[in-house]
Amino acid sequence: MVALIDGQPRLCNLKDLVQVFLEHRREVVTRRTVFNLRKARDRGHVLEGLAVALANIDEFIRIIRESPTPPVAKAELMTRKWDSKLVREMLTRAKADGGIVNADDYRPEGLEREFGMQADGLYTLSDTQAQEILQMRLQRLTGLEQDKIVGEYKDVMAEIDDLLDILAKPERVSTIIGDELQALKAEFGQTKLGARRSAIEHSAQDLSTEDLIAPTDMVVTLSHSGYIKSQPLGEYRAQKRGGRGKLATATKEDDWVDQLFIANTHDYILCFSNRGRLYWLKVWEVPAGSRGSRGRPIVNMFPLQDGEKITVVLPLTGEARKFPADQYVFMATSMGTVKKTALDEFNNPRKAGIIAVNLDDGDYLIGAALTDGQHDVMLFSDGGKAVRFDENDVRPLGRNARGVRGMMLEDGQSVIAMLVAGDEQQSVLTATENGFGKRTPIGEYTRHGRGTKGMIAIQQSERNGKVVAATLVHADDEIMLITDTGVVVRTRVSEIRELGRATQGVTLIALDEGAKLGGLQRIVENDANSETASGLAIDGEAESGTGTGATV
Repeated sequence: MVALIDGQPRLCNLKDLVQVFLEHRREVVTRRTVFNLRKARDRGHVLEGLAVALANIDEFIRIIRESPTPPVAKAELMTRKWDSKLVREMLTRAKADGGIVNADDYRPEGLEREFGMQADGLYTLSDTQAQEILQMRLQRLTGLEQDKIVGEYKDVMAEIDDLLDILAKPERVSTIIGDELQALKAEFGQTKLGARRSAIEHSAQDLSTEDLIAPTDMVVTLSHSGYIKSQPLGEYRAQKRGGRGKLATATKEDDWVDQLFIANTHDYILCFSNRGRLYWLKVWEVPAGSRGSRGRPIVNMFPLQDGEKITVVLPLTGEARKFPADQYVFMATSMGTVKKTALDEFNNPRKAGIIAVNLDDGDYLIGAALTDGQHDVMLFSDGGKAVRFDENDVRPLGRNARGVRGMMLEDGQSVIAMLVAGDEQQSVLTATENGFGKRTPIGEYTRHGRGTKGMIAIQQSERNGKVVAATLVHADDEIMLITDTGVVVRTRVSEIRELGRATQGVTLIALDEGAKLGGLQRIVENDANSETASGLAIDGEAESGTGTGATV
């Protein structure tokens, strides 16, 4: 074993290490003894002066009373020589071994020879002793206090004798080292007196990175272009009603916050791809960022295949984090297939992901949502039709199942949206490729059985073209419209007329010649206050307006 000895590394065996350790402990004990001896001598010197004062207390009081100032009294006390039987006996007594005490052994370091007990047996006070006498309180003159001073003086003298004996006898140093090691053994060793404070388990489980992550509430944001990040909830202070809010994330002109939720660092996030695969992500694995950063592309966090992309992100918060069997994941594909799977089917995370729904050739996943068996599901096709049915019409299926028919489609049509109706106060906003759209109260979509062609959601005509998007909105929401040429328009939902199902709608965006509307998305930034029960303001836009097209 290599040890650092005298500042140099040296290869040592066990005997060498023990010897070096004992030498170190001997030095420690010696230096500690010298330090204690210095303190004891200083204290003994003060007590000697007090003992001299007690032996001549009447004369001391007279001098102090007749002196005009304290310096004059101090000088007078230091000028005269005093007699003290106790001090003389302590400094001239015989030792137990027959030797005579050396008075110099009790003198503080640096004390001049003119102070202390002289050859004639009389005592001369030093400056320190005279100052202590002048500062002595009258209560020290009582009989009990005088006995305490005399007793302490004798104890200090005995302590000095003991410390000098330790320095004079190396075997006593060895005894002290042994006693201290025995005391350490008794306190920290495996004994009844001092058992270990911690239990060593040789079969303890290995710690994972997650075990070192403290449970913390985080604000997770996902932008439309797929940038994800997390921020501590504490960064968003509570604001009063009407506050301007804080920017949740930095986005480009063609990007916006698509999803925002609050989750614990130990919560799961279920990420579904367009190919029907499910990937797991813990909130603590989401890269942390400031309010001014965009985050990290979510596609870089999973082993995706060519052409595969994440289309749906579902946070499991609250009771859902335990994957209860009475909650479900409801999924829909572009060919009208729907599937409901119990949440506990997804409680075994795998790094490579799993198949959430088996897809036919050319089919892809267009939506997924968490349900509890009490909601209605709505499917919208690009042919302007919609079907609304009770989710209990779809029985729970296993992970590897293909699913059942949710909507009957005509040739060339596909499902473009799946909505889970939350309450009857919402409206359905539909948009067509030629820039037209409308709001329709959700109550006008009556419930039918699954697997039907559905009802008219918006009149499809040569003017409108195909339906490209459908989403649930409130009147105070805002939406973002995107064209296939890169133009982005932000507008308020309240500025879009509310019309019946069988109407063609109004103009949502003025398109350039040859351009088509690619889709729309509800902006969740304005939902920040409702997302947090504590009233956190995270809206990054002070003035939103209707928005203007920006070519990108």
